[in-house]
Amino acid sequence: MDGTRGQTAQRRGRRIMMTGEEVDAFLRERRTCRVATVSPDGRPHVGALWFAWDGTSLWLYSITRSRRWADLREDPRISVVVDAGEEYGELRGVELSGTAVFVGEAPRTGEPCPELAEAERIFPRKNFGIEEMPHDGRHAWIRLTPDSVVSWDFRKL
Repeated sequence: MDGTRGQTAQRRGRRIMMTGEEVDAFLRERRTCRVATVSPDGRPHVGALWFAWDGTSLWLYSITRSRRWADLREDPRISVVVDAGEEYGELRGVELSGTAVFVGEAPRTGEPCPELAEAERIFPRKNFGIEEMPHDGRHAWIRLTPDSVVSWDFRKL
């Protein structure tokens, strides 16, 4: 790759990057993410899921009998993309990568777990418009505290 072209792309990358406050606001407002895991044979698996963002970690409420759950039990590496926009100049998003951590009982039945208090306050309000977290005995929590956060907002071009 031409060094000049690489420098131009890098400068543009910095220009379209979201600020920390913009990333935080974007993750708090969006509802759906795409979760990428690594299957035992090395193939990626990607699926859509609702999430909650607490300002530090992304909380995923996943079915415990899903391929996603099985993949993460074998290999906890995870990447998540949250994005928006239809036209090129509207595209914006955040990619978060790191290690998945399982929190609370699996499947979740609602046993007291102080570590889940904030996620279980945010998630039902954001996704169901209710105050109390429903537990169906099929889902459980995965926390991603990202090692890497990459963002873009083409509206800044």
